[in-house]
Amino acid sequence: MNANFFEQLQKSHSEAGPLAAAKHLVDEMRRQKRYPELFEALKMYHRVELGLPAVQTDLTGKAANTNLLGDPVQDQLDKRLIESCKEVGTALLEQGALQEGWMYMRAVGDREAAAKALEAVEPTQENLDMLLALLVQEGVDVKRGTQLSLAMRGTCNTITMMDSVIAMRGRADQQAAVGVLVEHVHQELLESVRADLQRREKWTSEHPDAKETSIEKLLASRPGLLRDGTYHLDTTHLASTIRFARILDEERVLRLALDIAQYGRQLHAQYQYPSDEPFADLYPMSIALFKALLGEQTDGAVRMFLQKAESLDPQEHGTVAIETYADLLTRIGRAGEAMQFLIKKMPRGMRPYGIAPSLIELAELSGDYQAMMNHARERLDDVGFAAALLQQATAAKPAAL
Repeated sequence: MNANFFEQLQKSHSEAGPLAAAKHLVDEMRRQKRYPELFEALKMYHRVELGLPAVQTDLTGKAANTNLLGDPVQDQLDKRLIESCKEVGTALLEQGALQEGWMYMRAVGDREAAAKALEAVEPTQENLDMLLALLVQEGVDVKRGTQLSLAMRGTCNTITMMDSVIAMRGRADQQAAVGVLVEHVHQELLESVRADLQRREKWTSEHPDAKETSIEKLLASRPGLLRDGTYHLDTTHLASTIRFARILDEERVLRLALDIAQYGRQLHAQYQYPSDEPFADLYPMSIALFKALLGEQTDGAVRMFLQKAESLDPQEHGTVAIETYADLLTRIGRAGEAMQFLIKKMPRGMRPYGIAPSLIELAELSGDYQAMMNHARERLDDVGFAAALLQQATAAKPAAL
């Protein structure tokens, strides 16, 4: 700090008043990039700007009467302090002070601004843990966090992260992360299969299969390639990727997931790991689901998942099969059927896993609120009945599927 600064600050105050002095302090802190001090300066500036004491104490708060909820002056102060948090938090994040910057940005709630600020941060082994904590755990940019994890920690650690952290995020974040994982695993598997075939068959770069992007097509002309137990990527990673991929909707990544599953189905029996119902036969059932979501062999998949939903005992297997079938119906545009099936099959008192949309979401998608109201009335569910009744009157018309 310049030794003359105190005199300059006092001169600003004497000549132009407290607001000018506060502005002088703000400008100086900004120039020196002393961001925590800048926030304190901005707090004082905004309070003076609104006719409040520069620093709130118990006494000044009572005198100014600004602690009452709904006070318009307090509302204005809150808005300006949020902008100050955004300025300081963004600057600290861009500077690489991740923990300090997020302390300010969390109050703002602007994840897009935080994600943009973090784009300037070069990931290193030293800051990676904190960077992933912000991007993934705090949900600032789950897609970029997954990409960083794959690049710097590898597939195994990323799958662990997805099981423990991303599973707790909303569906949009999950789809973004799983899309990145599927692209990564498919590319690794494709390159490994190509390299193996090139080594076995003495390819040149001019060989027609050297640029083939479909693993299924590469294996189709070599049906015995995997029979002896050959595999080209950690088979547990393949199984986990397919398990995650069930939530995908985007056609491009669904086709990549289908390609991985087609490879997995041809693996030796020792690598055909059992999974939980209704995906006990992991690859065949996953292939059926992916194809149905892509509009292929839909009726067959619906029959397969209906059979699982009706035959598996919820007391032994939970309600996953029931919910999976309802989710499939919803995603292929049959939300009304999905709602009727859940109403009929979901056991009373069993908590759903959240795989299928809720009844209120299905009512909104199908436009059939009466079915939900009838169901709620039968179960003496006054809150559910009111939700359907009120949502019917107040919800915007849903977008076409």
